[in-house]
Amino acid sequence: MLSAFIAPFKHLSPGAAHTEDEDNLSTSSADVKENRNVSNLEARPLPAGDRTRGSAPGAKRKRPLEEGNGGHLCQLQLIWKTLSWSMAPKNALVQLHELRPGLQYRMVSQTGPVHAPVFAVAVEVNGLTFEGTGPTKKKAKMRAAELALRSFVQFPNACQAHLAMGSGPSPCTDFTSDQADFPDTLFKEFEPAAPSAPFPGRRPAEPERLSPACRRGRLLRHTLDLVAPGDRNPVVVLSQLRAGLRYVCLSERPRSFVMAVSVDGRTFEGSGRSKKLAKGQAAQAALQALFDIRLPGHTPSRSKSHLLPQEFADAVSQLVTQKFRELTVGLTPSVHARHRALAGIVMTKGLDVRQAQVVVLSSGTKCISGEYINDQGLVVNDCHAETVARRALLHFLYAQLELHLSQRREDAERSIFVRRKAGGYRLRDNTLFHLYVSTSPCGDARLNSPYEITTDLTSSKHVVRKFRGHLRTKIESGEGTVPVRGPSAVQTWDGILLGEQLVTMSCTDKIARWNVLGLQGALLCHFIEPVYLHSIIVGSVQHTGHLSRVMSHRTEDIGQLPTSYRHNRPLLSGVSSTEARRPGKSSHFSVNWVAGHTDVEILDATTGKRSCGGSSRLCKHMLSARWARLYGKLSTRIPSHGDTPSMYSEAKLGAHTYQSVKQQLFKAFQKAGLGTWVRKPPEQDQFPLAL
Repeated sequence: MLSAFIAPFKHLSPGAAHTEDEDNLSTSSADVKENRNVSNLEARPLPAGDRTRGSAPGAKRKRPLEEGNGGHLCQLQLIWKTLSWSMAPKNALVQLHELRPGLQYRMVSQTGPVHAPVFAVAVEVNGLTFEGTGPTKKKAKMRAAELALRSFVQFPNACQAHLAMGSGPSPCTDFTSDQADFPDTLFKEFEPAAPSAPFPGRRPAEPERLSPACRRGRLLRHTLDLVAPGDRNPVVVLSQLRAGLRYVCLSERPRSFVMAVSVDGRTFEGSGRSKKLAKGQAAQAALQALFDIRLPGHTPSRSKSHLLPQEFADAVSQLVTQKFRELTVGLTPSVHARHRALAGIVMTKGLDVRQAQVVVLSSGTKCISGEYINDQGLVVNDCHAETVARRALLHFLYAQLELHLSQRREDAERSIFVRRKAGGYRLRDNTLFHLYVSTSPCGDARLNSPYEITTDLTSSKHVVRKFRGHLRTKIESGEGTVPVRGPSAVQTWDGILLGEQLVTMSCTDKIARWNVLGLQGALLCHFIEPVYLHSIIVGSVQHTGHLSRVMSHRTEDIGQLPTSYRHNRPLLSGVSSTEARRPGKSSHFSVNWVAGHTDVEILDATTGKRSCGGSSRLCKHMLSARWARLYGKLSTRIPSHGDTPSMYSEAKLGAHTYQSVKQQLFKAFQKAGLGTWVRKPPEQDQFPLAL
């Protein structure tokens, strides 16, 4: 009936609309009503018989009178406007204005050339400032409103979210997650679609046939519907969704480029044989993560498949930090309970966090001073948390092998190792190790942090870092790293004693080495297969894309590896809530703990020994003594060709396959132009084994 009632007046224009002044950045009534205007609806010309006689052909039709039949027409126009408003979707400005009236938008900056300016507009909501950019002030303002809404528009459960959006529930969408697809999908609906036909000529739908989504003005569209059939270039598609993006080159080598782009506060990387292909990979990664768009002909982002479930990563982080607090709560002085870098290794059965066990803990950020280097293996050269955690794991692995020396069968069954038919031992099925570090490992992983990438993305200059991905060494008795110097790969004992700095490879490079050689080292290779990390969880200053590149992708061209060795690519993740970074100078102490021990060991990182002056349980001398007790008693993977080694260096060189893979790794670094691995003086390994 409503359509029949309005039909006689369907040729009438609803009236003129108000236009928005883009220079006016305050939230006005025109701003919040702009999506309710009906001025864009075309008015059809009146029939010749209805025109006023004597009027000029181009003369405008006069407004109807307010009284009589003319007043009745005004009421119909108001009804028509009300119906139009109820069906028009609300944009971000309207939504934000309804939630927080009276907000003030301010112009932040204008960059770019005159023909393609980029405006930045900011708004403060709930004490936080949100900044949006766009090719016009209006779009920048809209983007700022979207970001503000994203910060606090959440629903307790999926049902309420779907109800508010007027759609059916979807099993694959988590509306309670901060990274869910819901906010992006909702914000896409703020932009009203153009009508397919002049609205006054269309018959309005009956009220009972309008879906709940229409009545709420929040019709959902799949993002893929916005992509034209011919647009299969991810860079073009992403630019249509987020205009004004800028790509920077993070790494440039022959036939290998890495490009990055920042979208909605997140950085995405892509690699390829050309900058064009690398840009496409970066854009595809952003489309897949933010909009769930997978364009045909483009492979999905590798980093997407190498990410650890967030819930599991948070659980591992909490286990390590809680265990450290329990062990250090009674330490005196209390300075030993504080840390700048904390590391721990957690062992699990599969990804079942209920059976997770913290097996080692460590802290520290310093290396030994060159004057304390020892040729009997009585000191720990590197007291950085990640390196100490790995040495503590060696202590744990020796303890697990020693269970097989017991005469009791139940002891061997408690070990994480089982005997191989071909000789030696391997880990039990589904036994996984996860490394947690509270901050990005020193070296390239920390140097090229998200803060530097963000600076490059917003800089007006196109920056290409010369030493991105380069091998780096730690500074003796200090913090920070420097690129490796020159082709010399071996330090000399007399040079260090005469004052040369003792050079130690960065933790980033050491983890990259563990991803090829394994965590067990050369000595344990006599007994067990290589042991690899299943995942790496970084607490702060982390960027999983760059972390994966420097720890795994730098050695992609290493070539074919022998049996039992592999090019390991651990799963990567950050944590939801990071610890507050402690300002000030780092302590020169390092703390370590191994499962099975009730006490923690405190080392002086400058001397590499315990505070009392004794040797650490993690030094080369102690670990080699345990190896010597096992050698000849346990089954080995490496056939014995002669007498038992008498020197520590001989025992290491006896792991022939391990040494061959190590040289293969060093050559891969050199071939990629990343520098030469610097080794310690050989004299420090030439001490007798305690047989």
